Amino acid sequence: MDLLANLSQGFAVALTWSTLLLAVSGCFAGTIIGSLPGLGPSNGVAILIPLAFSLGLDATEVLVLMTSVYYGAMYGGRISSILLNIPGDEPALMTTLDGYPMAKQGRAADALVLSGVSSFVGAFLATIGLMLLAPLLANVAYLFGPSEYFALYLLAFCTLGGLASKNQIKAALASAVGLGIAMIGLDNQTGLPRLTFGELALMDGVDFLVAIVGLFAVSEIFIFIESHGKNTAIGIKLDKITIPVKDIVNSGVTMLRGTLIGFFAGILPGAGASLGSFLAYMGEKSLAKDGNTFGTGNPKGVAAPEAGNNAAAGGALVPMLTLGVPGSGTTAVLLAVLLTLNITPGPLLFEERPEVVWGLIASLLIANVVLLIMNVPLVRLFVKVLSVPPHVLLPGIAMVAFGGIYSLSGSSHDLVLMIVFGLVGYFCRKLGVPTVPIILGILLGNNMEDNLRRAMIISGGDWTYLFSSGIAIGLWVAAIGGFVAPLFLRNLLKKPKPKI
Repeated sequence: MDLLANLSQGFAVALTWSTLLLAVSGCFAGTIIGSLPGLGPSNGVAILIPLAFSLGLDATEVLVLMTSVYYGAMYGGRISSILLNIPGDEPALMTTLDGYPMAKQGRAADALVLSGVSSFVGAFLATIGLMLLAPLLANVAYLFGPSEYFALYLLAFCTLGGLASKNQIKAALASAVGLGIAMIGLDNQTGLPRLTFGELALMDGVDFLVAIVGLFAVSEIFIFIESHGKNTAIGIKLDKITIPVKDIVNSGVTMLRGTLIGFFAGILPGAGASLGSFLAYMGEKSLAKDGNTFGTGNPKGVAAPEAGNNAAAGGALVPMLTLGVPGSGTTAVLLAVLLTLNITPGPLLFEERPEVVWGLIASLLIANVVLLIMNVPLVRLFVKVLSVPPHVLLPGIAMVAFGGIYSLSGSSHDLVLMIVFGLVGYFCRKLGVPTVPIILGILLGNNMEDNLRRAMIISGGDWTYLFSSGIAIGLWVAAIGGFVAPLFLRNLLKKPKPKI
């Protein structure tokens, strides 16, 4: 009964004209961003953060807009994967294995429609899972003390970005850099300045929105400039858009299996949509009777990873909302948005700000229906975005990034700092250093330090207190396993050479 009452409250928020307009706009913008090779949901959300705040939206509206962009980008990532054999983002990597062969066989439209339906099934059911599971996990969060939260943050650092990096040492280095940046400013307890080098502008620390927009959006501009906008022209023309009913029906069970696998992969901090897509594809390949045809244009090879990565996107919101720990790079950016809005994710969020949580869930249910409608009849429109010339795209991204950040603070110092972070992000990408752990360090560094200090005060400096409960020990074991596991899993996630 409480669930229905909460959901009714959520729909009362979501069905206002302004919220609906933001959800539809976010879905449309997210699909366009996701369809552009290399941008992906993390960059898409980061690019639009300044714009969202400059519009003067309230907390619920900002969150609805950002998560709609997130979901839309997850849908849009399949377009360039199928048509160009270039993943729109990392989770769409597995879609290229069968999606591109289908396109080469003259079934590009069928692959796009099937992937759109699969994305809808995965994302819609994952949103229902978020609605059912998040309140239960919020109750479990009451069992967490300083030692448990410190171990939980450690788990996030040990896993997030690990699979995306080619080198675990580089991922650990990125985390250390993020923690170092988080220490800049006045110490919370002593009031003494740390790492400010006498600069008054750094006394308040580094604004994580400046760091996020710089590391993601501005660095993307530098990458586009260097590549001269290569791989933005589409080479396969679409025939008449039809609905492949037979393929959809035959792939129904595949979608459900992929959704289940992807959702639980998304809940795990650091696993996210990439692992969800991979496990869904490999699981279906091993279970399907025609598994030996995967990689040659099997429709199930398109349905499984698309359901898996979109379900993982919903699953990643569960730990972010209930524990304040992001389950993916994009939810790390969303966490920054929440903190900027003075909303602290955690178990109390469901009691103190129910209109935010349930308004978000209701909006996501509506957004998934909107995305399904957009991604079938309007798929030809999104395909044309792939031919947008870089000299048009780049100024737009730069204008949104710089104008939005300046409107938030009115400080030229933040603009310079954003460019610095853009250069850091550019060189990190060139050197294969993941930027997500840097963001995570900036976001969670102070909380991690505060919980460590609190644990030491409670225990009188006894370090064994950090292992004083079964939950803490379990999280420590998971953190160590999460740091070591990518060493063995990374080779499995590498893209096989396409068949000619």
